[in-house]
Amino acid sequence: MIAPVVLALTVGFLGWAYQALKPPPPKICGSPDGPPVTSPRVKLNDGRYLAYREFGVPKEEAKHKIVIIHGFDSSKKLHLPISRELIDELRIYFLFFDRAGYGESDPYPSRSVKSEAYDIQELANLLQIGSKFYVIGISMGAYPVWSCLKYIPHRPASYFKTMPLLLLGASLVVPFVNYWWPCIAANILRESFQKLQVSDQQTFRVAHYFPWLLHWWMTQKWFTALSMMAGNMEIFTPKDLEILKKISESPMVRKRCDSKESMNLFTETYWLAMENGNSTP
Repeated sequence: MIAPVVLALTVGFLGWAYQALKPPPPKICGSPDGPPVTSPRVKLNDGRYLAYREFGVPKEEAKHKIVIIHGFDSSKKLHLPISRELIDELRIYFLFFDRAGYGESDPYPSRSVKSEAYDIQELANLLQIGSKFYVIGISMGAYPVWSCLKYIPHRPASYFKTMPLLLLGASLVVPFVNYWWPCIAANILRESFQKLQVSDQQTFRVAHYFPWLLHWWMTQKWFTALSMMAGNMEIFTPKDLEILKKISESPMVRKRCDSKESMNLFTETYWLAMENGNSTP
């Protein structure tokens, strides 16, 4: 009598664990049960779509072309605090896009650090912004910049059967870092890590050591997963809060089609980023 009960409980627990650890299937923008497509998109070689937004002077007239890479809980609609006068004076063209799984871009279950760079390169080719451009990565959008630095300058024209691309420069804005990088002194990483909120430390440890557990960790209600998502503003300086106040006054869409993307983002930064083996390509 006891054996069947134990077996039933075991099977039930395993079923619950499977459901808890497995992210739900994404809702594809433009599909019958998904959100509508409202932005221009390009179709990549593998059939996926990337949504984008152009801003500034026309690319045909631009002297400087910059690809903006958004971070966690953001999209191509992010606010860029730059005046129109400066844009016109310097003749800047900006290209914003929804990374795979964000906004109106299709999810990519096989996404990696390397694929992020290739998405940017193919997007630039398809929109014909020219063979040379800059990239700016904001917050969690920093690791695609590191990937671009490693892969894009070495990618020949034959990869997409078009002109070769060259990065003219890269900038990181409040970038997230990998606290397990072997190329940075361990004592510096340890000191920086200990300055984080306890909840953030726990989440980063889960992402690094137990990436398969991250979806459950980010969705459970027992502990705070990330301080910023819980509304804890202690991690910000007074200057940060001033900037955030200005940004909050501007409209920004944070719609995501892929829940898996939001759950696994820290895995990509703190686990898959180790594919590079070094933070400086």
